Amino acid sequence: MRPTANFLTALTMFSALPAALAAQDDGSSLVSADKDTLRAEIQSRYDAALAVTSGGDLVSADDPRFMWASEAKVQCGIALGFLKSGTRDETSIGKCTDASDRMARRRVVAPRPAAPVAPPPEICTNVQPGLLFFDFDSDTPKADAAQAVQYVAANAEACNWRSFGVTGHTDRAGSNSYNDALSMRRAQSAANLMESLGIDRSRMTIRAEGETKPRVPTEDGVRNPQNRRVEITVSR
Repeated sequence: MRPTANFLTALTMFSALPAALAAQDDGSSLVSADKDTLRAEIQSRYDAALAVTSGGDLVSADDPRFMWASEAKVQCGIALGFLKSGTRDETSIGKCTDASDRMARRRVVAPRPAAPVAPPPEICTNVQPGLLFFDFDSDTPKADAAQAVQYVAANAEACNWRSFGVTGHTDRAGSNSYNDALSMRRAQSAANLMESLGIDRSRMTIRAEGETKPRVPTEDGVRNPQNRRVEITVSR
């Protein structure tokens, strides 16, 4: 519960006391003060304790300052009673001072520890989580291609992947122009499969590399199944 204005005022009442008392920190020091100053000090502490116990702010909050406010109200009241009869009761003055000082201290609440953050899945460190292969002169992914794309789609949210590179490649059999077109058809085919599994096409960058970047270097004209592929890369 948020403390009321009266409660906050009560806890700061001591700041208005005479400078001579600002350095005093126990009841024995107060006893040596002149009568008027002592009475004003005890009355101020009594009034502050009364405001705290009457406000209800600390009762509902289960705050130990309420206990000290109750003690200060009793002891300061006793000290005031003695002062009215012209007696400085050192015991009640000391207890009044101690309890009211404890009441005025701000309760220290330990910060709540931050919840541990689970490490991302190991797959998230892979910048190329998908690799699809094709038969010679084909732009239709092989049967296991769907499994590879499902793997990417299933981890996209957990890994916070925001963009996807879809790059088609060919082996070195055939002309450059033909392979450029074939690698683009392969990339588009892979993108279609990704889209069917829930990956927004607007998040894809589709490219064709033809035979320029073989996975396995070969002589020109050589067929190689590792080079007939689409690589799926990711970034956050």
